[in-house]
Amino acid sequence: MQESELILNPDGSVYHLAVLPEDIAKTIITVGDPNRVKIVSQYFDDIEVIKSNREFVIHTGTYKGKAITCLSTGMGTDNIDIVLNELDALFNIDLKSRTLKTEYTSLTIVRIGTSGSMNNEVPIGTVIATEIAIGLESLFAWYKLPDPSPKESAWLNELAFTNLPIKPYVFEADATLVDKFSNTFTSGVTLTTGGFYSPQNRKLRLSPSADIIAEVGDLQVKGQRITNIEMETAGIYGLCKLLGHKSISINAIMANRLSGEFASNPEQIMSSTIQKTLDILCKL
Repeated sequence: MQESELILNPDGSVYHLAVLPEDIAKTIITVGDPNRVKIVSQYFDDIEVIKSNREFVIHTGTYKGKAITCLSTGMGTDNIDIVLNELDALFNIDLKSRTLKTEYTSLTIVRIGTSGSMNNEVPIGTVIATEIAIGLESLFAWYKLPDPSPKESAWLNELAFTNLPIKPYVFEADATLVDKFSNTFTSGVTLTTGGFYSPQNRKLRLSPSADIIAEVGDLQVKGQRITNIEMETAGIYGLCKLLGHKSISINAIMANRLSGEFASNPEQIMSSTIQKTLDILCKL
């Protein structure tokens, strides 16, 4: 691989994350906010690695004997593209020879984030374990996609009848992780957009070109509705599927987009979500 394709720092670390393979565990929690990394790692038994570069803050340690990395991605699927490709490179590319390793390593990626409810059946304080992620941004226009699964196809067929300004894509979470996390959290369908304001139908001084909530809020596939909206999940699911990693997104509902309400106790909701997620992860 050419130097311009796989860019490394002078110490041999990957370009944006600025970490070496030994800095990262095979079980990885991603959060959007760099400040949330220390909120997660405060529950670790110990922290062995603390590194940061740009918006990427990385803590690696153990929780009840399980090696875990918590890493901030920043917001949006453009950042997810960087993070997932560089994490994969750390484990599946020999960085010194710039060649693919003969032995493949599969990672477990768990996103913990905040999200907005798309319907009144999902009240503030609910925590969604995303089973299906729908992407409404352009990342996967640049990747060759595999044939969709039956569940992915069913949602694509339903979305084909909407008047969305961008072509949607759909990916499933890892089925094993869904089984593990849905015992504690609510299984759901998550919408991933390419922005926070107009792409999520927020109006400040500018008006959206389409009302995303009106377009997809009532869609159903086998009785399953879209539960929440955020900015990273579909990108994580898509790249993990293409790269062969396991992923699930855990979404703490902080806002109701229909009523306009926001959580009065966001720190408490997030703290509970983090601790429950860690307790599940340590048993995997």
